Amino acid sequence: MSLKTLPLRSEIADQFKWNAEQVFPSRQAWATELQAVEAMLPQVAAYQGRLSEGAGVLADWFDLSSSVFRRAMKLFFYARMSQACETTDQEAIGMTGQAGGLLARYGAAAAFESPELLGVGESTLMGWTDSEPRLAAFKQFFSDLFRQQQHVRSPEVEEILAMARDPFSAVDNTEEMLTSADMQFKPVTSSSGEVLPLAQSTIGSFMENPDREVRRQAWENYADSYLSLKNTLASNYLASVKRDVFFARARRYETALDASLFQYNIPRAVFHSLIDTFRQNIPTWHKYWAIRRRALGVDTLQPYDIWAPLTTQPPVVPFEQAVAWISDALTPLGQSYAETIRRGCLEERWVDVYPNQGKTAGAFSFGTYDTAPYIMMSYDDNLGAMSTLTHELGHSMHSYLARKTQPFVYGDYSLFAAEVASNFHQAMTRAHLFEANADRAFQIALIEEAMTNLHRYFFIMPTLARFELEIHTRAEAGKAITADDLIALMADLFSEGYGSEMHVDRERVGITWAQFGHLYANYYVFQYATGISAAHSLAGRIRAGEAGAAQRYVEFLSAGSSMYPVDALRHAGVDMTSPEPVERTFAVLASYVDKLGELTA
Repeated sequence: MSLKTLPLRSEIADQFKWNAEQVFPSRQAWATELQAVEAMLPQVAAYQGRLSEGAGVLADWFDLSSSVFRRAMKLFFYARMSQACETTDQEAIGMTGQAGGLLARYGAAAAFESPELLGVGESTLMGWTDSEPRLAAFKQFFSDLFRQQQHVRSPEVEEILAMARDPFSAVDNTEEMLTSADMQFKPVTSSSGEVLPLAQSTIGSFMENPDREVRRQAWENYADSYLSLKNTLASNYLASVKRDVFFARARRYETALDASLFQYNIPRAVFHSLIDTFRQNIPTWHKYWAIRRRALGVDTLQPYDIWAPLTTQPPVVPFEQAVAWISDALTPLGQSYAETIRRGCLEERWVDVYPNQGKTAGAFSFGTYDTAPYIMMSYDDNLGAMSTLTHELGHSMHSYLARKTQPFVYGDYSLFAAEVASNFHQAMTRAHLFEANADRAFQIALIEEAMTNLHRYFFIMPTLARFELEIHTRAEAGKAITADDLIALMADLFSEGYGSEMHVDRERVGITWAQFGHLYANYYVFQYATGISAAHSLAGRIRAGEAGAAQRYVEFLSAGSSMYPVDALRHAGVDMTSPEPVERTFAVLASYVDKLGELTA
């Protein structure tokens, strides 16, 4: 798709838009459902003080509360997805606010649940799971509740914490509105004099442009727009950090990191082992920068050269071709798995495919227990776009299998597990294409795709995790933090990772933290790096034909939250409490670096 003009949302063919009509036939239908769910909130509140009455009453409560929550989440998803695909859609923005408010009110109305269940007692609840068939599935749920008992507060405090989530969520929406709807970027002028519009949905394509001047302008103009708002962005980000600290302390965790890890029973050692192993292996990245600099024939590598193409004829990959390749690559998991991908992409309109004016940056998979696992992205017919598609399809298939297999109470999964599924898809697709096409130019392009993926998840994300740990530590100690402090810390961390091969423009590199909305989710970013590590370990076993490996991996996806993620991954065949998966993935990275050195010598 041409970068010269971005089409309006109305100009995109329906076949390339997510199937909104399957969720709600119209926005009027959405509004009617909103009113219906709002009217059910008094029924939710009426159960307060009753959960100890017996197994039947408790089962009735779960039936009601899950129904209301599922309907509220479906309302929120529809509004949020509509807003993401067109951030200038004022009606969708308003709907997102309404649905978010509804979820907050539901959370406040249902906040008594955990305290009351804890009051009933674990032995009584476990007995009820044997006497009431509707409660039989809740054994793991009750067991986990009592594991977290020390962090559950009184009904009054739980109600306040639930109510607080709505106003606190404003910082997330402010970040998106500021960077995707309001922020304007200076256009790029190519070496031939063409003026090209720069937007969130096109920055990635600019960074892959063979024209170095285009890349330089795009990278600098993009960073400069963020720098022009550095104080506002810093204030908003620090508000999210303080939110993390507030909720951690309100629930009596020692740190925000502990609050994030404890929720899914992840040992603290997993986080610190990742950071330590990453720092030990930074020289592998230094070697890559040196090879890339020589391959590009430049005296000094610049950050905007990281994505520069090393081939003069990069492969064109139409959306339909990408779907075919991804489906073929995942056939080791079974024909049904591969066919579900193909059908979801080409027939059921899981994917909102192409960029349009106002579309938010990046890509994501999102849906609910009662919808398809939809994908928002900006596909632009290259290997990088195919990589993004297969990544998000990993999330979608994870959601599809968990919801198909598990009851609602276990139909979700942790962020820690989520990034395994997405990166597993990429590892499998990449390995399949390496075997299928031995052409030198294609192999170089495929290594570039691999390095782009690894750069994001195995270089940027661990670096952001180090940044996040330092900023949260400072906030927890009550230290003052300014926009310039954030920029300086980010520049220092990237300088260590870039080494002597890369020139570091400290201001423009240092504003990188503002370009990743992922930092607004408490200690999310490190899970990309652990995810890609587990993914490569599991994909290697399946590609090698290890007996039972594919079946165990599908069981991991299907487990949802019925198992803790570290336990589920151990069942699949990888131990994330050990540094071995991270070291193995660095070995994969090193092999790509060496192969690229040979192909570009």
